[in-house]
Amino acid sequence: MKALSEMPREAPALAPVPLDEDEVRKRRMPRWAWVVGVLVVAALVGLWRVRAAQQADVITYETTPAEARKLMAKVTATGTVAALVTVQVGSQVSGRIQELFVDYNSQVKKGQVIARIDPQLVQAALDRAKANMTAARANLQKARVNADVAKKQAARSKELRAQQFISQSELETAESAAASGQAEVTAAEGSVAQAQAALNEAEVNLKYTTIVSPTDGIVISRSVDVGQTVAASLQAPVLFTIAEDLRKMQINTSVSEADVGKLQPGMKASFTVDAYPGESFQGVIRQIRNEAITVQNVVTYLAVLDVPNPDLKLKPGMTANVTIVTQEKDQALSVPNTALRFRPAPPPGAPAQAAA
Repeated sequence: MKALSEMPREAPALAPVPLDEDEVRKRRMPRWAWVVGVLVVAALVGLWRVRAAQQADVITYETTPAEARKLMAKVTATGTVAALVTVQVGSQVSGRIQELFVDYNSQVKKGQVIARIDPQLVQAALDRAKANMTAARANLQKARVNADVAKKQAARSKELRAQQFISQSELETAESAAASGQAEVTAAEGSVAQAQAALNEAEVNLKYTTIVSPTDGIVISRSVDVGQTVAASLQAPVLFTIAEDLRKMQINTSVSEADVGKLQPGMKASFTVDAYPGESFQGVIRQIRNEAITVQNVVTYLAVLDVPNPDLKLKPGMTANVTIVTQEKDQALSVPNTALRFRPAPPPGAPAQAAA
């Protein structure tokens, strides 16, 4: 094993070898070459800037061939889906709701019993009217008997006066009694007529305690519950709202005064509702009403659209986004909107700009 003193030492550093002046002069780049390189770089930068500026001023166009296609002019509006006919069923008598036979979405037929009001008070009024009628007829009969007696007495008195058996004043008294008896008959007949009218009214009111549907349809609203008291003193309270055939609906849409002149009955329309996104429904304008509707100084007119609803998807009250086709043209030569350029006319006195 070698001793540490015998390990090899590091090699000494090499000293630089000096170059002579001729060699240095040969390796150094000439000054004129530096100048030429700088000029070339500057020329390239300038040329790039010039070309970039030229390209910025150049307008490039995308070409598209004109096509023959179907073009349509449209008016858009917002409306509400509604039933063609909606009937509010009310009560013509006051009382407590005793029974309800239908509810929301119930199908009903014309004449079907849908509710009943407690008839006790109305029945009592009917019984009272019958009693009054009986009394009035009895009074009439009594008045007729009295009038007949008075009439006969007056005739007898007239004969006696002709024979000078009674005085003139006695005859006049008998004739006055006969006339009074006839007046009482007339008054009794009037009382009978009044009693008959009251009886008829009570009978009708008793019928009114049974509420029936006035039409075929579906119940879309119910405003009362069993046990609730309704008062028909001033206005008939609404118990139910019945819509007729919901397979035929309408849309009441507001159209701006700027667009109403473009619309005519019979024009086709399409619309969407939020309940069925992506699905389009069809309709036709039935009526454009002349009454103006002004809301916050904005004037609109009501256009009514007929809408088929065979699958009952559309519900009353839905919001409809309506698009009405006002004009159609088949095989019209058309270009994309991007090919059109609009430049408004300059104000009076302003210099006109050159067309781009």
